[in-house]
Amino acid sequence: MNQPLSTQEITSAVSASLQQDVGDIRTRVRDLTLRALQTRRLEADEIREVVRAVAEGVSLGAEHRAGEVKQALASALSGLDDALAKAAQATHLALQELLSKSKDFTDQDLKRALDDLKITEQALLDTLGQVADAAGSKIKQELKDAVEHARRSGTDTGASVKATLSELGSRLSATLQVSKSAGQEAAHTLSGRLAALASGILAGMAEALREKSEPKQK
Repeated sequence: MNQPLSTQEITSAVSASLQQDVGDIRTRVRDLTLRALQTRRLEADEIREVVRAVAEGVSLGAEHRAGEVKQALASALSGLDDALAKAAQATHLALQELLSKSKDFTDQDLKRALDDLKITEQALLDTLGQVADAAGSKIKQELKDAVEHARRSGTDTGASVKATLSELGSRLSATLQVSKSAGQEAAHTLSGRLAALASGILAGMAEALREKSEPKQK
């Protein structure tokens, strides 16, 4: 795994991408977010950390942008949403693999993983809302409007999460039998395996997207 970008490096890179007047802001922000996510474990706390760093970079970059702001914000937030949707898809694929190969992965583990996944969209919207509240006067209202639009119309992240919950939620037993022999250490180990596997899958997705987008940016 490559050295993770620090939150400050993420914020600075995203900010710089919004201040450029050439190229596709959505693609740049998506790729930066994917780069940050794939070098971390895809767990709730680390995902929130990346979302906040990207959102703060979007706010900072838009505040210092010389050109129009509204479309730039919309494109940047769409790129962030797209990256999180890919992360949700990677977690979905990782869950499928663990369920098919691991006898240790129980209904309880699946429920825990799905519960974590459920909060992804809300965490995205809540974090964006907090960043919008703290934004400078030049872009505060534009950013608040973009977040409100996402709340009303839904996000790609939410759609990916719903697809996972629809497919894998049905695999939960009607009544979960909580095993008393499965301790916290075992649960942590399985959670780590899931996060590591999902990060590897996301890295493959990110590389495929980069290869697809590079010819367009030349």
